[in-house]
Amino acid sequence: MTSLQLILGLVLLIGSGEFLVRGSVGFARALGVSPLFIGLTLVGFGTSAPELVASLIAAFRGAPGIAIGNVVGSNIANVLLILGIAALIAPLPVQRQEFHRDAVALGAATLVALAAAIIGTLSRPAGALLVSLLVTYLYIAYRSERAAPNAEARRHEDEARLVAPPKAGLLRPLLVAVVALAGVVLGARLLVDASIAIAARFDVPETVIGLTIVAIGTSLPELAVSAIAAFRGQGAVAVGNVVGSNIYNVLGILGITALVHPLPVPPEIIHFDIWIMLATAGLLLAFMLRGHVIGRAAGGLCLAAYASYLLLLF
Repeated sequence: MTSLQLILGLVLLIGSGEFLVRGSVGFARALGVSPLFIGLTLVGFGTSAPELVASLIAAFRGAPGIAIGNVVGSNIANVLLILGIAALIAPLPVQRQEFHRDAVALGAATLVALAAAIIGTLSRPAGALLVSLLVTYLYIAYRSERAAPNAEARRHEDEARLVAPPKAGLLRPLLVAVVALAGVVLGARLLVDASIAIAARFDVPETVIGLTIVAIGTSLPELAVSAIAAFRGQGAVAVGNVVGSNIYNVLGILGITALVHPLPVPPEIIHFDIWIMLATAGLLLAFMLRGHVIGRAAGGLCLAAYASYLLLLF
């Protein structure tokens, strides 16, 4: 029954996460919201919704290893697993001018999360700081890109167009988004409860389950977006989806979770996994700032690195 619960939770997260993004984007577009704002906010929030719900549920279940491990593991999986798969589908050309500001935001967000983790507790003041940094980033990005459209603005608009459903008025996309949100909540609850049961039954630390099963499961919407972008030859969108998700995960997911339910950071994450997340963020920054093609060889190396990381965990 636990295995079935785990599988059902993953299936619900995959399907509901996808429809949540499309429904919310379709509703916003029907209201006349600009593609720039949709790309900056709804796409990132939508694909990160499974991480948010899963971390909140785990926090209230008294499982900080799953709540925090989910975010740390998702950021690692986004770079090594999702970007690796996308690069294997098609080489991903990256232009430096498309990622100037987001590279700075990603680096700053990762360092702030590292500092918060080293302190040992994600407190409400730390959560408020993370959320305020996310709001500041969104405000600066939207104001600057709206005033002087540039390569980054075009990339965010392309992200919105990639996930936008056919036009269908206001009611239909709203209903899709509401039903999908309920599916995300149910799927995350099933996934977290099954993960806690599996950890207890097989004597596996909850943190390891959070870093692997939960993190991969909640990252599947990002995989879908990046894979579609790679198939369509939109390398910048595939990379930008990973960058945006990592920024939202650290500032939004950790921040909101800490605001709602302060958490102790598991020692194993402080001693090992947070540094792997820092290293993968550095790798992603190198891809963005060098401005070259992320080829299939690099994608294969990313997947090999992720497999090695999983072996080390278990």
